[in-house]
Amino acid sequence: MKRFVYQGLPSRVVFGEGSLASLPAEMDALQAGRALVLCTPEQRASAEQVAALLGARAAGIFDRAVMHVPIETAREAREEARRLGADCAVAIGGGSTTGLGKAIALDSGLPIVAIPTTYAGSEMTPIYGITEAGLKKTGKDMRVLPRTVIYDPALSASLPVGLSVTSGINAIAHAAEGLYSVEGNPVIDLMAEEGIAALGRALPRIRANASDAEARSDALYGAWLCGIVLGTVGMALHHKLCHTLGGSFNLPHAETHTIVLPHALAYNAAAAPQAMQRIRRALGGDSAAQAVYDLARDNGAPVALKAIGMKAEDLDKACDIAMSNQYPNPRALERAAIRQLLQDAFDGVRPQGDPSRP
Repeated sequence: MKRFVYQGLPSRVVFGEGSLASLPAEMDALQAGRALVLCTPEQRASAEQVAALLGARAAGIFDRAVMHVPIETAREAREEARRLGADCAVAIGGGSTTGLGKAIALDSGLPIVAIPTTYAGSEMTPIYGITEAGLKKTGKDMRVLPRTVIYDPALSASLPVGLSVTSGINAIAHAAEGLYSVEGNPVIDLMAEEGIAALGRALPRIRANASDAEARSDALYGAWLCGIVLGTVGMALHHKLCHTLGGSFNLPHAETHTIVLPHALAYNAAAAPQAMQRIRRALGGDSAAQAVYDLARDNGAPVALKAIGMKAEDLDKACDIAMSNQYPNPRALERAAIRQLLQDAFDGVRPQGDPSRP
């Protein structure tokens, strides 16, 4: 077995249907008295539910979280937390809301309680991203890692089926890249494969019956495991491309991950055969790239960047940005091959099979 380092992250997880009711006790454990509740405009009702549960301990609601955390929104939320005297942020929603909580914590050190209603996985990571002047900049800082995460599957029951599928494949992307990370280790490999398998089982069941409580629970469990992978080891080409496409061209986060992942896996397949084997095993396919593509296509998710607003004339610029910084990846970054990857993702073609398979 190869040498490795495993560093567990210090977060507390409360999992199970009805777990939202534990929020006041979790705030007690953090010795927090006044919480600013964060949400997107669309999830105002959920934030009001949280505020009602907290009663006088809810300092207020900030309902302007948006994709990719624009620096202007981050500044507004930070100022609101200061104005209201909040000593804690409660983020209910998906990656956009958790990301906003992280932007506040990065500046102030306020503890975050994350209550995920999607399968994004950001709640399990010390990774933050803020978009300024059209570029999304990411970093790592332990101050932004949520101190407590409450996973209540009932809160994801109203997540639309389409977003459930793309959010779930976004989570699979974290685990897939963790399997070929230069910082990978046997513990992460186990979590990654189990997380991918759980989501692979859950997503078709959610599409068949959006109110399937067991499927929702499995999906949230898989997202938790994939989030741990994302927070523990470094990511590679896929995440770099998606940050470029999302931050610079304002494409929707989960859909972008869903579309790009099969092509990033195909790009890396020959250089990471063991990772591809685990993904194939988790999803029950003959090719890692094709299994992810088929999971998306067969469950109604978009498979082409042109379908979500990407313009053909921007592909060269996207490739230039992605090539501008070198970062670890199983296969060396080759401009022509990455430009073809982006073209295939733009057109939505089904990728080739794993080269190690017949």
